[in-house]
Amino acid sequence: MQMRRFRAVSVYAVVVLASYWIGLRSTTADEWQPISQEELKMTSLPESPGAPAVILYRQVDRDDGQNAHEADYVRIKILTEEGKKYGNVEIPFFKEEGNIHGIRARSIRPDGTIAAFDGKVYEQTIVKAKGVKYLAKTFTLPDVQVGSIIEYHYTTDLPENVVFDSHWVLSNELFTRRAKFSLKPYPQFTVRWSWPVGLPPGTSPPREEGQMVKMESQNIPAFLVEDYMPPENSLKFRVDFIYSDEMSAEKDPAKFWKQQGKKAYDREEGFLNKKKAMEQAIAGIVSASDTPEVKLQKIYARVQQLRNTSYEKQKTEQELKREKQKDASNVEEVWKRGYGDGHQITWLFVGLARAAGFEAYPVLVSRRSEDFFNQGVMNPRQLNDNVALVKLAGKDQYFDPGTAFTPYGLLPWSETGVTGMMLTKDGGSWVTTTLPSSATSKIERKADLKLTNEGVLEGKLAVTYSGLEALWMRIDYRNEDETTRKRFLEDRVKESIPTGIEVELTNKPDWASSSPNFVAEYSLKVPGWVSGAGRRALMPVGLFSSAEKQVFDHATRTYSVYFQYPYEKNDSISIELPLGWKIGSLPAPQNQDAKAAVYVLNAENKNGTLQLTRTLRSDLFIVPKENYSALRQFFQVVRTGDEEQVVLQPGM
Repeated sequence: MQMRRFRAVSVYAVVVLASYWIGLRSTTADEWQPISQEELKMTSLPESPGAPAVILYRQVDRDDGQNAHEADYVRIKILTEEGKKYGNVEIPFFKEEGNIHGIRARSIRPDGTIAAFDGKVYEQTIVKAKGVKYLAKTFTLPDVQVGSIIEYHYTTDLPENVVFDSHWVLSNELFTRRAKFSLKPYPQFTVRWSWPVGLPPGTSPPREEGQMVKMESQNIPAFLVEDYMPPENSLKFRVDFIYSDEMSAEKDPAKFWKQQGKKAYDREEGFLNKKKAMEQAIAGIVSASDTPEVKLQKIYARVQQLRNTSYEKQKTEQELKREKQKDASNVEEVWKRGYGDGHQITWLFVGLARAAGFEAYPVLVSRRSEDFFNQGVMNPRQLNDNVALVKLAGKDQYFDPGTAFTPYGLLPWSETGVTGMMLTKDGGSWVTTTLPSSATSKIERKADLKLTNEGVLEGKLAVTYSGLEALWMRIDYRNEDETTRKRFLEDRVKESIPTGIEVELTNKPDWASSSPNFVAEYSLKVPGWVSGAGRRALMPVGLFSSAEKQVFDHATRTYSVYFQYPYEKNDSISIELPLGWKIGSLPAPQNQDAKAAVYVLNAENKNGTLQLTRTLRSDLFIVPKENYSALRQFFQVVRTGDEEQVVLQPGM
């Protein structure tokens, strides 16, 4: 079986993760392009007013043939003090997706003199929000000034598994004045190309010139990044190349996907079709007296006990050779070995479910973490993951035991609410996976605190992460050490409280199971949370409100608002007051019900103890920009409510 669960974004994701790095040079060109006096003297660009820097020239030359590689060249003009940051270069990459080498760089001062880069190139791990990590080659160019031009070039050697994932991504963090692209396709297959979101104004479509595909573009707008935006790949100007082993590419999407469905069915059923072996295996997993639900739960739990090679630390070729791991050719081999990759483990679940008498189907799905599926593009590589569909009590239920730590009945967020192809012998049919409700993924915080006479909150905090909130943490931090995990969990609490705090993890959470819940316990100290005002003391009610303080601040919106998944936050805070202190007045209760989003806040006096409860629920998925003002207004109500204060009367 050839299919493997691997990061399909490949070079495409590299461009997404850092918007300013790409610039490619032809391997046959001179090392540096000539610089004009106009470029040296430039102080601004009318097409991009106020820009800190602009890309003057970018070149992308890719060769998908033998010894596949991609050459990158970029030239940037520094226009302001802020723009000097582009002298600190990051070239993001994934180790399994290419080897970067031959980095050359230089700075050209405003007077035309050159400062060559002869420093060290580092390899660093870059950490973004919510556990997103990637490697980057980093270096700092010398003597970067306002008015300088910086440029650099390098080559990426491409492994076989990304050769058929070719893209030109035109959009960039910076305005691009001029860009050139070329591709030498893999010669053994036909190739076609498309531009899903169009091309910049004035740009002619790619054209064939001999054995090459080429394109030039000018005045490419800077790509705007917003919080809670759809995947960048679904918004950027780009050209996608799709390879096919057929002599002539099918132009009708319906016929194309019917053909692909039949091919996929034959391939996956060849892997699944081990009925006798599965019937023998199922006898040791379920009992005849088990209900259908219990049978399916037992099968799910059993396959998740197998060693999942997709979630192990990456191994070298030498290590793999020593282990002599050969790709399993069918579910029987996966079962007998006791290990497989995530893709194979999910198919094993399908095979065992069928053996137990369930109507079960393999489904190929398109993850929505990097892009949205588009049938019209006719790219089979967009169906880049797999799930199982099982008919249970007359309902379709979806499962993905091949994604580590995924609880029974839940899918990873990137596989929820997405298009999938259920494989059948007649070519399959389109299905849409379920999108869980907010009740599935919660953050529940329970704090038992005491207030000191100095206005400090101290006590214990327990945070229960459930559903998708627990799942992404377990996946992202599965290979980290205890110290890194502890720091991550403590940082999550710090990020939720809008002031400086002292927090320490006091338990050892369960990182290794598929339990729906993940519990972290802390000791917590919040200095200065209560402030004095004459004979009164004031206490804000929104202790865990930091995440909502800055969200949707801007009055206008360029893109739709995109939430990865529905969620719910529930806070229960008990605060014991110092001896002699009294509760003077409480803010009015808040109950903002916008149907798909709800905010509830209550402050109560319970025999001299302050009890604060807060619920923020969102069942939102994609909010069109036309509805942004209503969404923004809702979160303004949340911020206003969180800033309400309890009036306390200190003891005399």
